[in-house]
This record gives sequence, C-alpha cells and structure tokens, in this order.
Amino acid sequence: MFGLGWGEMIVVGIVALIVVGPKELPVMFRTMGRFMGKAKGMAREFTSAMNDAADSAGVRDIARDIQNATDARNLGLDKVKEAATKFESWEPKVDAKDGSETAKLSAERAEAAKKIHDYSAKKAAERKADDARKALADAEAELARANTSKSAPEEPKA
Repeated sequence: MFGLGWGEMIVVGIVALIVVGPKELPVMFRTMGRFMGKAKGMAREFTSAMNDAADSAGVRDIARDIQNATDARNLGLDKVKEAATKFESWEPKVDAKDGSETAKLSAERAEAAKKIHDYSAKKAAERKADDARKALADAEAELARANTSKSAPEEPKA
C-alpha cells in the first residue's frame, strides 16, 4: 500500500517498540488501526459518491456506448479477419479438368513456364557450344603460331 516491504515494517515495529515502549504499543496500534479504518471508509465513501455522480451524469452510458462502438464484432472486423484467413490459405486448383478459370490460368502458366525453361536451356546450350568453338579456334590459332615460329630459321646472333 505505502510501498513498504516486510523488512521495513519490522524496522518500523522495532523503532516503535523502543520509542513508545512495550506497554503503550498495543494502544498505539489500536489507534492507528482505527485511523486507517476511518481513512479507508472515507475513501470508499468518496469512491461511491463519485460513481453515483458519474451514473447520474450518464458517464457509464457513454463509456458503454464507446466500448460497443469500438467492439471488433460490431465493426465487422471478425468477418474481415475471417476473409483474410481464407484469402491467405487459398490455393488455385491445378487440375484443368474441373473447368474453372483459375485452373485454366494455372495450366496456361505452367505451360508458359515450361516453354521459358526449355528456351533458356536451348540458349544456354548454344552459348556453351559457341564458347567451345571459340576456345577451339583460339587453341588452333595458338598451335599454328607455335608451329610457324619453330619452323622459321633462327637468325644468327651478332
């Protein structure tokens, strides 16, 4: 209540025992208890008076209206969440036999993807073949240069 722990309460009790004395300590605690009871009673009475004033002013009605206005069910947010969940878990049908539009689109997309993959593979193979032909031509040219330089007579050194 006051932010005092058991350790602090024991220290306060020991100091009170020393200052007040063991004879007067029960009387002091009884008086403090009565005072605390009166303070709690006044706080309770004040709270109930404030609640009554709020009730007569219609604050509770306004608070209830605001709470109802912001309730997710009243706003339809539960339906939005349900729709979002359905949308996230939706997967198109791949079977083109059922005749649905999504299935047709899915089949068309799969066919287009296969064509793209095949075309890419073909172009990659052609590029590798071209690179191999160029490497072979370069190697033959280098070999021819090496053969011509060996067959040419060496010039005498001066």
